Amino acid sequence: MKVTAIIPDSLVNEVKNYSSSATITEAITLALKDWLALYHIKALNQKIQKNPLIIKNGAKIRRLNRMF
Repeated sequence: MKVTAIIPDSLVNEVKNYSSSATITEAITLALKDWLALYHIKALNQKIQKNPLIIKNGAKIRRLNRMF
């Protein structure tokens, strides 16, 4: 997709620098992918916080894992 966006040069250069990207397209693509990954992690954390997994017999499971 081609997009025209007005983004400050300083911001683009900083993203390019930290991502070690050769092109602006690569830098922005990487930054957007990283942002989405963080967003998905935050959403998953909120979901887990609402309905946490509770392991009642953790000691038994650890004991079984150590046997093998």
